[in-house]
Amino acid sequence: MPRIGLDARAVIDAAAELADAEGLDAVTLASLAKRLRVKPPSLYNHLDGLEGVRRALALRALREIDARITRAAVGLAKDEALIAIAAAFRTFAREHPGLYTASLRAPDRGDDELAAAGNEIVAVVASVLAGYGLGNEDALHATRGLRAIIHGFASLEAAGAFGLPLDLDESFRRLLRAFIAGLQPRDG
Repeated sequence: MPRIGLDARAVIDAAAELADAEGLDAVTLASLAKRLRVKPPSLYNHLDGLEGVRRALALRALREIDARITRAAVGLAKDEALIAIAAAFRTFAREHPGLYTASLRAPDRGDDELAAAGNEIVAVVASVLAGYGLGNEDALHATRGLRAIIHGFASLEAAGAFGLPLDLDESFRRLLRAFIAGLQPRDG
C-alpha cells in the first residue's frame, strides 16, 4: 500500500536533492527509501526502479536547463545571447551538480520524450546560431563545441581544478568570446 503523500514527483524531488547533495551515484533505491522512510520495493509503485529514477532525473534536468537558457536568451541575439545561454547553463551545473550529471545521459532508442527534451535545448542554441549565418551542419558542430566548453569548464570548476587566484567568470567570458570569434560559416 503506497504511503500517503508519496507519489512519483515526491520520489524524484528526493532523488534530485540527494543527487545534488551527494552525487548522482549516491541515488540508489535503498538511499531513496531511507530518505523517504519507506521500504525500497514500495518505490516501484511510483517509478520503474532505479532506471526509472535516473531517467526521470535526466528529464527534469533537461527541462530545467531548457527553461533557464530560453529565459536567458530572451530579447538577446548573437554574442549576447550565446554568452547568456552559456552562463545560465553553467549556473545550473553549479547549483544542481547531481541533476547536471543526470542531464548527460543519452536517451535510449525509442525514448522520444527524453530525446525531445534534449532537442529543445539544441533548438534554443541553434536559433541563436542562425544569427551567425551558419548552415545546419555547421550549427550542430557549433552546438557541440559550445556544450563541450560549458561542460569542460563546469566540470573543472566543480572539481576545484582552477586553483589560481583569477576571476573564473572572466576566464569563462574570455573562453566564450574566443569561441564566438570562430563562428564564421565555412565553405566545405
